[in-house]
Amino acid sequence: MMEFGLPMESYLERYAYKYLALYHALRDAILDGRLQEGERLPATRELARLYGMSRGSAAQSYDMLLAEGYVQALVGSGTFVARGAARVRGESPCSTPDPVLSTWGRRLIEGISTADHRSGILQPVEDGQGISFIGDRIASDFFPYPEWRSCLNYAGSFSKEPKPEKLSAAGYLELRRAIAGHLRFTRGIQAEAEHIIMFSGSMQGILLLSQLLIDPGDSVVLENPCYHGIRKAVLSCAGKIVPAEVDREGIVPDHWNAKLLFVTPSRQYPTGSVLTLERRRQLLEWARVRQAVIIEDDYDSEFRWGGRPMEPLKTLDDEGRVVYVGSFSKTMLPGLRLGYAVLPEALVKPAAAAKALYEPVSPGLLEQRALARFISKGGYGRHLRRMTRLYGERHRTFCREMEAKASHLFNLQPGDAGLHVYAEWIHGTEEYERFKTAAGKKGVSFRDAALYRLSPGPPAACFGFAHLDETDIIEGIDRMVRAWKDMQNI
Repeated sequence: MMEFGLPMESYLERYAYKYLALYHALRDAILDGRLQEGERLPATRELARLYGMSRGSAAQSYDMLLAEGYVQALVGSGTFVARGAARVRGESPCSTPDPVLSTWGRRLIEGISTADHRSGILQPVEDGQGISFIGDRIASDFFPYPEWRSCLNYAGSFSKEPKPEKLSAAGYLELRRAIAGHLRFTRGIQAEAEHIIMFSGSMQGILLLSQLLIDPGDSVVLENPCYHGIRKAVLSCAGKIVPAEVDREGIVPDHWNAKLLFVTPSRQYPTGSVLTLERRRQLLEWARVRQAVIIEDDYDSEFRWGGRPMEPLKTLDDEGRVVYVGSFSKTMLPGLRLGYAVLPEALVKPAAAAKALYEPVSPGLLEQRALARFISKGGYGRHLRRMTRLYGERHRTFCREMEAKASHLFNLQPGDAGLHVYAEWIHGTEEYERFKTAAGKKGVSFRDAALYRLSPGPPAACFGFAHLDETDIIEGIDRMVRAWKDMQNI
């Protein structure tokens, strides 16, 4: 094999983690043709030696490339650039005029252009390497790579094409069966595989369902604050947003004049509030009276380390009014973009037909096969239990250190699940803006919760902790405290 080299220095400047830097460096080399299709890539041990990282980090970069179709792994032979990989996300060399977009298309682009891209950017660092509390990705060093690779190898060993029903737009049937079993056991949802549709991430499902259920001008109830992706989906369909108040018990039910509600009852996103049973029943009664649909987004409640898990709305729904949306994006590797929806019977055919317009055959069949085996053989459940213990420890460390050292800055709303903590700023808005800048100079970033608000509100922050070890959590909090002290000395 030829001598292998990548311009890693420039990528390490742009990405905080080595596995991400290596992933992007390899992907760009494949896309621009520096790495040709069929070319054998170095072993993970060699990559780790060349670029000063752990073998697990190098393996994670390969797993992300594999999940997105840029490389293929052959048992006993190694990892190779996949055929046609340079065209997976390549751009046409020919310039074309700007398209004339529909109202839906223009609203979608407007929503993207107004997104806050600054939230993940670190300011110049004075205190050494940056520590980012942004994001709620998995602690990848603890992912069971050998078991997952075994499932991928199994999925790639199929000698016959699957039956036509397993190639439908709804997704691989065995995976939908595995998800149904998982939901019955862990969430109490009596799901049937035929009522589950797979998506390339839960956001694709939310957007498609919005297109299916929203006419221009329709009123749609959203929590305030809420996940900004849901807001963009509704606006892109010309829906009219009706903000709903959120308190420490989740969304506050009202007599909304609407026929669609998006809600995160198991763990309100982003505040972490858990919707009480009484309020859940009130929402279902509202849906019955209004003949409405409720889309329940169970975004990041797989990891729970305290309290009693509340029943999802879906388990209480006996009229077929709740759509349950789930995702593997926070439990599996970042490159595995798989989400799903459990639909009432009346919505199954319309949703499947809408999905088929985009994808007549569900993509990522290899990964769907592998995930079906991973779940059915118990690997996914074991992985969730291990990570729940780990994240619970990190959650306790973060809350303990914040209460001990930064209770004069933030009032925590920790919750019993999820991969971030919502924290209300104690001081004024102007001081909050100054603090964000001061913390950035210390190399600490966190997400401004204003990103999730539908209307102005009191300053707050979201602190992701799952990807940070105890040392980084403590160091990050110490730097924020020093940043506040620096502000007082100016």
